[in-house]
Amino acid sequence: MNEERGKLNLIQTVALAVGTMIGASIFSIFGLGAKIAGANLPFVFVISGLVALLVAYSYAWLGSRIISDAGPMEFIIRAFGANLLTGALSFLFWFTYVISIALFAKGFAGYFLPLLPGPATPGLASIVEVAVVLAFTALGVMGSASVGRAEFWIVAIKLGVLLLFVALGIWTIQPQRILPHFDGPGVRGILDATAVFFLSYMGFGLVTNASEHMRDPRRNVSRAIYLSILVVSVVYILVAVVAIGNLPLAELIRAQDYALAEAAKPFLGNGGYLLVSWGALFSIASALNATLYGGANVAYALARDGVLPAAFDRKLWFGSVEGLYITAGLGIVFALLFNLNGIASITSSVFIVIYLFVLAAHWRLQPRYGGSRLVIALGFLVVLGVFGLLLRYQWQTDRSAFAGTALVLAGSLLTEAVYFRLTRRRLHRRGPNDSTPSAQGVTP
Repeated sequence: MNEERGKLNLIQTVALAVGTMIGASIFSIFGLGAKIAGANLPFVFVISGLVALLVAYSYAWLGSRIISDAGPMEFIIRAFGANLLTGALSFLFWFTYVISIALFAKGFAGYFLPLLPGPATPGLASIVEVAVVLAFTALGVMGSASVGRAEFWIVAIKLGVLLLFVALGIWTIQPQRILPHFDGPGVRGILDATAVFFLSYMGFGLVTNASEHMRDPRRNVSRAIYLSILVVSVVYILVAVVAIGNLPLAELIRAQDYALAEAAKPFLGNGGYLLVSWGALFSIASALNATLYGGANVAYALARDGVLPAAFDRKLWFGSVEGLYITAGLGIVFALLFNLNGIASITSSVFIVIYLFVLAAHWRLQPRYGGSRLVIALGFLVVLGVFGLLLRYQWQTDRSAFAGTALVLAGSLLTEAVYFRLTRRRLHRRGPNDSTPSAQGVTP
Protein backbone atom coordinates (compact mmCIF):
# COMPACT_ATOMS: atom_id res chain seq x y z
CA MET A 1 0.00 0.00 0.00
CA ASN A 2 2.78 2.43 0.86
CA GLU A 3 4.45 1.70 -2.46
CA GLU A 4 1.22 2.35 -4.36
CA ARG A 5 0.64 5.58 -2.40
CA GLY A 6 3.91 6.95 -3.76
CA LYS A 7 2.97 6.31 -7.37
CA LEU A 8 1.21 8.49 -9.93
CA ASN A 9 -2.56 8.21 -10.13
CA LEU A 10 -4.55 8.65 -13.33
CA ILE A 11 -5.14 12.40 -12.94
CA GLN A 12 -1.48 13.09 -12.13
CA THR A 13 -0.36 11.07 -15.15
CA VAL A 14 -2.77 12.95 -17.41
CA ALA A 15 -1.39 16.20 -15.97
CA LEU A 16 2.17 15.14 -16.89
CA ALA A 17 1.14 14.43 -20.48
CA VAL A 18 -0.98 17.57 -20.82
CA GLY A 19 1.81 19.63 -19.27
CA THR A 20 4.23 18.39 -21.92
CA MET A 21 1.85 18.84 -24.86
CA ILE A 22 0.58 22.29 -23.90
CA GLY A 23 4.12 23.48 -23.46
CA ALA A 24 5.93 26.19 -25.31
CA SER A 25 4.38 25.32 -28.70
CA ILE A 26 0.94 26.88 -28.26
CA PHE A 27 2.59 30.14 -27.17
CA SER A 28 5.76 30.26 -29.27
CA ILE A 29 4.71 28.88 -32.66
CA PHE A 30 1.06 29.89 -32.78
CA GLY A 31 1.93 32.87 -34.95
CA LEU A 32 3.79 30.57 -37.32
CA GLY A 33 0.65 28.44 -37.60
CA ALA A 34 -1.39 31.52 -38.44
CA LYS A 35 1.14 32.38 -41.14
CA ILE A 36 1.02 28.89 -42.67
CA ALA A 37 -2.68 28.00 -42.36
CA GLY A 38 -4.44 31.33 -41.85
CA ALA A 39 -8.12 30.94 -40.97
CA ASN A 40 -7.78 27.16 -41.36
CA LEU A 41 -5.69 26.87 -38.17
CA PRO A 42 -8.54 25.58 -35.94
CA PHE A 43 -9.24 22.90 -38.57
CA VAL A 44 -5.53 22.01 -38.55
CA PHE A 45 -5.70 21.21 -34.84
CA VAL A 46 -8.64 18.87 -35.50
CA ILE A 47 -6.70 16.95 -38.16
CA SER A 48 -3.50 16.91 -36.10
CA GLY A 49 -5.39 15.48 -33.14
CA LEU A 50 -6.82 12.69 -35.29
CA VAL A 51 -3.34 11.83 -36.58
CA ALA A 52 -2.04 11.80 -33.01
CA LEU A 53 -4.80 9.34 -32.07
CA LEU A 54 -3.59 6.91 -34.76
CA VAL A 55 -0.14 6.87 -33.15
CA ALA A 56 -1.59 6.86 -29.65
CA TYR A 57 -3.45 3.65 -30.43
CA SER A 58 -0.18 1.69 -30.60
CA TYR A 59 1.29 3.52 -27.58
CA ALA A 60 -1.82 2.77 -25.52
CA TRP A 61 -2.12 -0.85 -26.64
CA LEU A 62 1.52 -1.78 -26.11
CA GLY A 63 2.07 0.50 -23.12
CA SER A 64 -0.70 -1.17 -21.13
CA ARG A 65 0.86 -4.59 -21.76
CA ILE A 66 4.59 -3.83 -21.65
CA ILE A 67 5.27 -1.94 -18.42
CA SER A 68 8.60 -0.13 -18.81
CA ASP A 69 9.89 3.40 -18.27
CA ALA A 70 11.80 2.96 -21.54
CA GLY A 71 8.39 3.36 -23.19
CA PRO A 72 8.53 3.26 -26.98
CA MET A 73 12.14 2.06 -27.02
CA GLU A 74 11.10 -1.03 -25.07
CA PHE A 75 8.47 -1.75 -27.76
CA ILE A 76 11.01 -1.28 -30.54
CA ILE A 77 13.69 -3.45 -28.92
CA ARG A 78 11.19 -6.23 -28.25
CA ALA A 79 10.15 -6.19 -31.89
CA PHE A 80 13.51 -5.79 -33.63
CA GLY A 81 16.07 -6.87 -31.03
CA ALA A 82 19.02 -4.92 -29.67
CA ASN A 83 21.21 -3.99 -32.61
CA LEU A 84 22.91 -1.02 -34.20
CA LEU A 85 19.66 0.51 -35.43
CA THR A 86 17.68 0.19 -32.19
CA GLY A 87 20.70 1.35 -30.20
CA ALA A 88 20.94 4.46 -32.37
CA LEU A 89 17.24 5.11 -31.90
CA SER A 90 17.72 4.81 -28.12
CA PHE A 91 20.41 7.49 -28.11
CA LEU A 92 18.24 9.59 -30.39
CA PHE A 93 15.14 9.17 -28.23
CA TRP A 94 16.87 10.14 -24.99
CA PHE A 95 18.66 13.07 -26.66
CA THR A 96 15.35 14.63 -27.70
CA TYR A 97 14.57 15.00 -23.99
CA VAL A 98 17.88 16.76 -23.36
CA ILE A 99 17.27 19.25 -26.18
CA SER A 100 13.67 19.78 -25.11
CA ILE A 101 14.81 20.62 -21.58
CA ALA A 102 17.22 23.20 -22.98
CA LEU A 103 14.52 24.65 -25.22
CA PHE A 104 12.09 24.96 -22.34
CA ALA A 105 14.73 26.60 -20.13
CA LYS A 106 15.46 29.22 -22.78
CA GLY A 107 11.76 29.73 -23.46
CA PHE A 108 11.08 30.26 -19.75
CA ALA A 109 13.85 32.86 -19.54
CA GLY A 110 12.51 34.60 -22.66
CA TYR A 111 9.11 35.15 -21.05
CA PHE A 112 10.37 35.77 -17.52
CA LEU A 113 13.02 38.44 -18.14
CA PRO A 114 10.66 41.09 -19.61
CA LEU A 115 8.61 40.89 -16.41
CA LEU A 116 11.62 41.94 -14.32
CA PRO A 117 12.56 45.59 -13.75
CA GLY A 118 15.62 46.81 -15.64
CA PRO A 119 17.26 45.59 -18.85
CA ALA A 120 17.73 41.90 -19.53
CA THR A 121 21.35 40.80 -19.93
CA PRO A 122 22.83 37.54 -21.26
CA GLY A 123 24.25 36.78 -17.82
CA LEU A 124 20.85 37.19 -16.16
CA ALA A 125 19.25 34.98 -18.82
CA SER A 126 21.81 32.25 -18.09
CA ILE A 127 21.09 32.48 -14.36
CA VAL A 128 17.34 32.07 -14.97
CA GLU A 129 17.92 29.10 -17.33
CA VAL A 130 20.09 27.29 -14.79
CA ALA A 131 17.80 28.14 -11.86
CA VAL A 132 14.61 26.83 -13.47
CA VAL A 133 16.23 23.51 -14.45
CA LEU A 134 17.76 23.09 -10.99
CA ALA A 135 14.41 23.86 -9.33
CA PHE A 136 12.61 21.10 -11.19
CA THR A 137 15.57 18.75 -10.76
CA ALA A 138 15.20 19.17 -7.01
CA LEU A 139 11.50 18.40 -7.37
CA GLY A 140 12.35 15.24 -9.30
CA VAL A 141 14.60 14.06 -6.45
CA MET A 142 11.56 14.11 -4.17
CA GLY A 143 9.96 11.31 -6.19
CA SER A 144 7.17 10.50 -8.63
CA ALA A 145 4.32 11.56 -6.37
CA SER A 146 5.87 15.01 -5.77
CA VAL A 147 6.34 15.51 -9.52
CA GLY A 148 2.76 14.45 -10.14
CA ARG A 149 1.27 16.72 -7.47
CA ALA A 150 3.27 19.72 -8.68
CA GLU A 151 2.38 19.02 -12.29
CA PHE A 152 -1.31 18.79 -11.44
CA TRP A 153 -1.37 22.29 -9.91
CA ILE A 154 0.86 23.85 -12.57
CA VAL A 155 -1.33 22.41 -15.34
CA ALA A 156 -4.48 23.53 -13.50
CA ILE A 157 -3.20 27.13 -13.41
CA LYS A 158 -2.07 27.00 -17.02
CA LEU A 159 -5.39 25.60 -18.25
CA GLY A 160 -7.18 28.19 -16.12
CA VAL A 161 -5.36 31.02 -17.93
CA LEU A 162 -6.07 29.55 -21.35
CA LEU A 163 -9.72 28.85 -20.54
CA LEU A 164 -10.10 32.42 -19.23
CA PHE A 165 -8.62 33.60 -22.53
CA VAL A 166 -11.26 31.51 -24.33
CA ALA A 167 -14.19 32.42 -22.05
CA LEU A 168 -13.60 36.17 -22.34
CA GLY A 169 -12.63 36.20 -26.00
CA ILE A 170 -15.29 33.94 -27.47
CA TRP A 171 -17.94 36.70 -27.23
CA THR A 172 -16.03 39.10 -29.49
CA ILE A 173 -15.19 36.65 -32.28
CA GLN A 174 -15.88 37.86 -35.81
CA PRO A 175 -17.20 34.71 -37.55
CA GLN A 176 -15.95 35.65 -41.02
CA ARG A 177 -12.36 35.44 -39.76
CA ILE A 178 -12.60 31.75 -38.84
CA LEU A 179 -14.34 30.48 -41.97
CA PRO A 180 -12.08 27.76 -43.47
CA HIS A 181 -10.84 28.00 -47.06
CA PHE A 182 -10.45 24.80 -49.07
CA ASP A 183 -9.03 26.23 -52.28
CA GLY A 184 -5.55 25.24 -53.53
CA PRO A 185 -3.50 27.51 -51.23
CA GLY A 186 -5.82 26.70 -48.32
CA VAL A 187 -5.32 22.93 -48.68
CA ARG A 188 -1.53 23.35 -49.00
CA GLY A 189 -1.55 25.48 -45.85
CA ILE A 190 -3.56 22.82 -43.99
CA LEU A 191 -1.10 20.08 -45.01
CA ASP A 192 1.99 22.09 -44.09
CA ALA A 193 0.54 23.27 -40.78
CA THR A 194 -0.61 19.73 -39.91
CA ALA A 195 2.99 18.53 -40.31
CA VAL A 196 4.15 21.26 -37.93
CA PHE A 197 1.35 21.21 -35.35
CA PHE A 198 0.99 17.43 -35.19
CA LEU A 199 4.17 17.69 -33.13
CA SER A 200 2.33 19.74 -30.51
CA TYR A 201 0.69 16.47 -29.46
CA MET A 202 3.89 14.48 -29.05
CA GLY A 203 3.88 14.66 -25.24
CA PHE A 204 1.33 11.85 -24.89
CA GLY A 205 4.17 9.32 -25.20
CA LEU A 206 5.47 10.47 -21.83
CA VAL A 207 2.75 8.34 -20.22
CA THR A 208 4.53 5.15 -21.25
CA ASN A 209 7.82 6.53 -19.86
CA ALA A 210 6.19 6.73 -16.42
CA SER A 211 4.38 3.38 -16.51
CA GLU A 212 6.56 1.72 -13.85
CA HIS A 213 5.67 4.58 -11.48
CA MET A 214 1.92 4.51 -12.12
CA ARG A 215 -0.88 2.93 -10.17
CA ASP A 216 -2.52 0.10 -12.13
CA PRO A 217 -0.66 0.82 -15.40
CA ARG A 218 -2.53 -1.91 -17.30
CA ARG A 219 -5.70 0.17 -17.05
CA ASN A 220 -4.35 3.70 -16.63
CA VAL A 221 -1.75 3.91 -19.42
CA SER A 222 -4.35 3.82 -22.19
CA ARG A 223 -6.79 6.00 -20.24
CA ALA A 224 -4.14 8.65 -19.57
CA ILE A 225 -3.03 8.73 -23.21
CA TYR A 226 -6.51 9.17 -24.66
CA LEU A 227 -7.68 11.61 -21.96
CA SER A 228 -4.61 13.82 -22.40
CA ILE A 229 -5.09 14.01 -26.19
CA LEU A 230 -8.79 14.86 -25.71
CA VAL A 231 -8.05 17.66 -23.23
CA VAL A 232 -5.27 19.12 -25.37
CA SER A 233 -7.31 18.95 -28.59
CA VAL A 234 -10.21 20.88 -27.03
CA VAL A 235 -7.87 23.54 -25.63
CA TYR A 236 -5.94 23.95 -28.89
CA ILE A 237 -9.08 24.25 -31.02
CA LEU A 238 -10.77 26.75 -28.71
CA VAL A 239 -7.65 28.90 -28.34
CA ALA A 240 -7.17 28.92 -32.13
CA VAL A 241 -10.80 29.93 -32.73
CA VAL A 242 -10.60 32.81 -30.23
CA ALA A 243 -7.22 34.08 -31.44
CA ILE A 244 -8.03 33.90 -35.16
CA GLY A 245 -11.52 35.29 -34.59
CA ASN A 246 -10.41 38.33 -32.58
CA LEU A 247 -7.33 39.60 -34.38
CA PRO A 248 -6.69 40.12 -38.10
CA LEU A 249 -4.29 37.56 -39.55
CA ALA A 250 -1.80 40.25 -40.55
CA GLU A 251 -1.47 41.36 -36.92
CA LEU A 252 -1.15 37.78 -35.65
CA ILE A 253 1.61 37.10 -38.15
CA ARG A 254 3.37 40.38 -37.36
CA ALA A 255 3.37 39.47 -33.64
CA GLN A 256 4.58 35.96 -34.41
CA ASP A 257 6.67 35.41 -31.26
CA TYR A 258 3.92 36.62 -28.90
CA ALA A 259 0.82 36.04 -31.02
CA LEU A 260 -1.48 34.87 -28.23
CA ALA A 261 -0.58 37.84 -26.04
CA GLU A 262 -1.39 40.15 -28.94
CA ALA A 263 -4.66 38.28 -29.58
CA ALA A 264 -5.78 39.01 -26.01
CA LYS A 265 -5.57 42.78 -26.43
CA PRO A 266 -8.89 43.31 -28.28
CA PHE A 267 -10.91 42.00 -25.32
CA LEU A 268 -8.47 42.29 -22.37
CA GLY A 269 -6.37 45.32 -23.24
CA ASN A 270 -2.76 45.54 -22.09
CA GLY A 271 -3.59 43.33 -19.14
CA GLY A 272 -4.02 40.53 -21.65
CA TYR A 273 -0.32 40.62 -22.41
CA LEU A 274 0.52 39.99 -18.77
CA LEU A 275 -2.13 37.29 -18.46
CA VAL A 276 -0.80 35.32 -21.43
CA SER A 277 2.81 35.91 -20.41
CA TRP A 278 2.16 34.35 -17.01
CA GLY A 279 0.24 31.58 -18.72
CA ALA A 280 3.27 30.96 -20.90
CA LEU A 281 5.53 30.77 -17.85
CA PHE A 282 3.31 28.16 -16.19
CA SER A 283 3.00 26.32 -19.48
CA ILE A 284 6.73 26.10 -20.10
CA ALA A 285 7.41 25.27 -16.45
CA SER A 286 5.01 22.32 -16.55
CA ALA A 287 6.49 21.10 -19.82
CA LEU A 288 9.98 21.31 -18.34
CA ASN A 289 8.87 19.46 -15.21
CA ALA A 290 7.27 16.62 -17.19
CA THR A 291 10.08 16.38 -19.75
CA LEU A 292 12.83 16.33 -17.12
CA TYR A 293 11.03 13.56 -15.25
CA GLY A 294 10.41 11.56 -18.43
CA GLY A 295 13.97 12.01 -19.69
CA ALA A 296 15.41 10.75 -16.41
CA ASN A 297 13.17 7.67 -16.50
CA VAL A 298 14.16 6.94 -20.10
CA ALA A 299 17.87 7.32 -19.32
CA TYR A 300 17.68 4.97 -16.36
CA ALA A 301 15.54 2.34 -18.06
CA LEU A 302 17.74 2.20 -21.16
CA ALA A 303 20.95 2.12 -19.11
CA ARG A 304 19.52 -0.64 -16.95
CA ASP A 305 19.14 -2.75 -20.08
CA GLY A 306 22.59 -1.81 -21.39
CA VAL A 307 21.49 0.44 -24.24
CA LEU A 308 22.89 3.62 -22.68
CA PRO A 309 26.15 3.78 -20.67
CA ALA A 310 26.07 2.39 -17.13
CA ALA A 311 26.60 5.86 -15.60
CA PHE A 312 22.90 6.58 -16.21
CA ASP A 313 22.03 3.59 -14.02
CA ARG A 314 23.84 4.84 -10.90
CA LYS A 315 22.23 6.45 -7.91
CA LEU A 316 24.38 9.37 -6.94
CA TRP A 317 25.64 9.75 -3.40
CA PHE A 318 22.53 11.49 -2.06
CA GLY A 319 20.10 9.08 -3.73
CA SER A 320 18.77 10.85 -6.79
CA VAL A 321 16.28 9.48 -9.24
CA GLU A 322 18.35 7.46 -11.71
CA GLY A 323 19.58 9.38 -14.71
CA LEU A 324 18.06 12.65 -13.50
CA TYR A 325 21.27 14.60 -12.90
CA ILE A 326 22.93 13.58 -16.14
CA THR A 327 19.84 14.49 -18.18
CA ALA A 328 19.39 17.83 -16.35
CA GLY A 329 23.10 18.65 -16.49
CA LEU A 330 23.33 18.16 -20.22
CA GLY A 331 20.14 20.15 -20.69
CA ILE A 332 21.75 23.07 -18.82
CA VAL A 333 24.92 22.79 -20.93
CA PHE A 334 22.95 22.99 -24.17
CA ALA A 335 20.82 25.87 -22.86
CA LEU A 336 23.94 27.88 -21.98
CA LEU A 337 26.02 27.11 -25.07
CA PHE A 338 23.55 27.03 -27.95
CA ASN A 339 20.65 28.89 -29.50
CA LEU A 340 18.27 25.98 -29.93
CA ASN A 341 15.35 27.61 -31.75
CA GLY A 342 16.58 26.23 -35.08
CA ILE A 343 16.87 22.72 -33.63
CA ALA A 344 13.16 22.51 -32.73
CA SER A 345 12.06 21.23 -36.13
CA ILE A 346 14.95 18.73 -36.15
CA THR A 347 13.80 17.38 -32.80
CA SER A 348 10.29 17.11 -34.20
CA SER A 349 11.55 15.09 -37.14
CA VAL A 350 13.29 12.71 -34.74
CA PHE A 351 10.08 12.16 -32.79
CA ILE A 352 8.27 11.23 -36.00
CA VAL A 353 10.99 8.67 -36.77
CA ILE A 354 10.40 7.16 -33.31
CA TYR A 355 6.65 7.09 -33.99
CA LEU A 356 7.18 5.24 -37.25
CA PHE A 357 9.31 2.61 -35.54
CA VAL A 358 6.73 2.20 -32.74
CA LEU A 359 4.03 1.57 -35.33
CA ALA A 360 6.28 -0.89 -37.16
CA ALA A 361 7.05 -2.59 -33.83
CA HIS A 362 3.35 -2.92 -33.04
CA TRP A 363 2.76 -4.53 -36.44
CA ARG A 364 5.49 -7.05 -35.69
CA LEU A 365 4.35 -7.67 -32.10
CA GLN A 366 0.65 -7.84 -32.98
CA PRO A 367 0.45 -11.68 -32.98
CA ARG A 368 1.71 -11.66 -29.36
CA TYR A 369 0.06 -8.56 -27.90
CA GLY A 370 -2.94 -7.98 -30.17
CA GLY A 371 -4.35 -4.87 -31.79
CA SER A 372 -5.93 -4.04 -35.13
CA ARG A 373 -3.57 -4.42 -38.07
CA LEU A 374 -5.81 -2.07 -40.08
CA VAL A 375 -5.40 0.76 -37.55
CA ILE A 376 -1.65 0.09 -37.25
CA ALA A 377 -1.15 0.15 -41.03
CA LEU A 378 -3.29 3.27 -41.44
CA GLY A 379 -1.33 5.02 -38.70
CA PHE A 380 2.01 4.11 -40.28
CA LEU A 381 0.99 5.39 -43.73
CA VAL A 382 -0.48 8.62 -42.37
CA VAL A 383 2.54 9.40 -40.15
CA LEU A 384 4.89 8.57 -43.02
CA GLY A 385 2.98 11.10 -45.10
CA VAL A 386 3.29 13.69 -42.31
CA PHE A 387 7.03 13.03 -42.16
CA GLY A 388 7.27 13.62 -45.90
CA LEU A 389 5.32 16.87 -45.54
CA LEU A 390 7.62 18.03 -42.74
CA LEU A 391 10.76 17.28 -44.76
CA ARG A 392 9.28 19.13 -47.74
CA TYR A 393 8.43 22.07 -45.50
CA GLN A 394 11.98 22.11 -44.11
CA TRP A 395 13.44 21.95 -47.60
CA GLN A 396 11.30 24.84 -48.81
CA THR A 397 11.65 27.09 -45.76
CA ASP A 398 14.88 26.15 -43.95
CA ARG A 399 17.48 24.04 -45.75
CA SER A 400 19.71 24.04 -42.65
CA ALA A 401 16.95 22.29 -40.66
CA PHE A 402 16.63 19.71 -43.43
CA ALA A 403 20.38 19.09 -43.38
CA GLY A 404 20.35 19.06 -39.59
CA THR A 405 17.73 16.30 -39.54
CA ALA A 406 19.89 14.14 -41.78
CA LEU A 407 23.01 14.87 -39.70
CA VAL A 408 21.30 14.03 -36.39
CA LEU A 409 20.00 10.71 -37.71
CA ALA A 410 23.38 9.81 -39.19
CA GLY A 411 25.20 11.02 -36.07
CA SER A 412 23.13 8.76 -33.82
CA LEU A 413 24.07 5.76 -35.94
CA LEU A 414 27.73 6.72 -35.72
CA THR A 415 27.54 7.26 -31.94
CA GLU A 416 25.92 3.88 -31.44
CA ALA A 417 28.46 2.17 -33.70
CA VAL A 418 31.36 3.61 -31.67
CA TYR A 419 29.70 2.80 -28.33
CA PHE A 420 28.88 -0.74 -29.47
CA ARG A 421 32.46 -1.34 -30.57
CA LEU A 422 33.95 0.12 -27.36
CA THR A 423 31.69 -1.77 -24.94
CA ARG A 424 31.20 -5.03 -26.91
CA ARG A 425 27.87 -5.30 -25.12
CA ARG A 426 25.52 -8.15 -25.87
CA LEU A 427 21.81 -7.50 -25.61
CA HIS A 428 18.93 -9.78 -26.41
CA ARG A 429 15.45 -9.49 -27.82
CA ARG A 430 13.02 -9.44 -24.89
CA GLY A 431 9.93 -11.55 -24.79
CA PRO A 432 6.84 -11.86 -22.58
CA ASN A 433 8.56 -14.13 -20.07
CA ASP A 434 11.72 -12.05 -19.77
CA SER A 435 12.86 -11.52 -16.19
CA THR A 436 14.72 -8.24 -16.68
CA PRO A 437 13.38 -5.27 -14.70
CA SER A 438 11.86 -3.62 -17.75
CA ALA A 439 9.88 -6.73 -18.57
CA GLN A 440 8.13 -6.93 -15.23
CA GLY A 441 4.37 -6.77 -15.44
CA VAL A 442 4.26 -7.81 -19.10
CA THR A 443 1.21 -9.72 -20.18
CA PRO A 444 1.69 -12.11 -23.14
